[in-house]
Amino acid sequence: MDTVILNNGVKMPLVGLGTWNLRGDECVETVANAISLGYHLIDTAQMYDNETEVGKGIVKSAIPRNELFVTTKIYRISGSYEKARKAIDTSLQRLGLDYIDLMLLHEPYKQGPQMYRALEEALQEGKVRAIGISNYDERWYTDFIKQVDIVPTVNQLEAHVYFQKWNFQKQLETSCTKLQAWAPLAQGIDHVADHPVLKEIGREHNKSAAQVALRFLVERGISVIPKSRHSSRLAENLNILDFSLSDSEMETIKTLDRDDTLFT
Repeated sequence: MDTVILNNGVKMPLVGLGTWNLRGDECVETVANAISLGYHLIDTAQMYDNETEVGKGIVKSAIPRNELFVTTKIYRISGSYEKARKAIDTSLQRLGLDYIDLMLLHEPYKQGPQMYRALEEALQEGKVRAIGISNYDERWYTDFIKQVDIVPTVNQLEAHVYFQKWNFQKQLETSCTKLQAWAPLAQGIDHVADHPVLKEIGREHNKSAAQVALRFLVERGISVIPKSRHSSRLAENLNILDFSLSDSEMETIKTLDRDDTLFT
């Protein structure tokens, strides 16, 4: 599995499984199935209310713990240093893990810096291997890194062919923070998987339009965490590391950028 190296030397897989909106037995089975197909990065969050099921899926997969990269996130209900400290232990307990590979603040919060201090301590204690943030735009990010001791390894953001974030990625890289893409296929909005430009490029590589859309991000060193319930789609999303896009193909896809969110 290809990886991206975070600013503390930790290696994070370029392709992972997002678990938003997966619940119950379906979540358990999807996680176990994804791991059996070759996924090593699993992304969850306390807000998703499925950490326990993700943990069960990991157990069911029977893969050695050190071969997995598990991400989770704490959110607004843990809006203080003390609550964040407890939330970290809660995630460990729900997931059934001795450590978490990457823990993020799920959104920008006024109390974010004190919540992040709890993450910094958890990093020093070995409870987590890397820490970061999610959904921090340029203004929030610039203000945030002035208030913390450890620069976030990751900023997890909406990023896809319709919202490409070239300039913000450069800003993040300057501060040694990696961009990771949630909704890398735009959650099906405006039919990324059927876009004629992506389909045409895909035919040149014997790949689908969705695979081209994911490869476009991976080509830029952006880790992606698409979600699917279906085994065939899980396999397809993972199978994007055996081809590359040409400079001209990258430039063609750049023309699809609307530079605006698809979500409220």
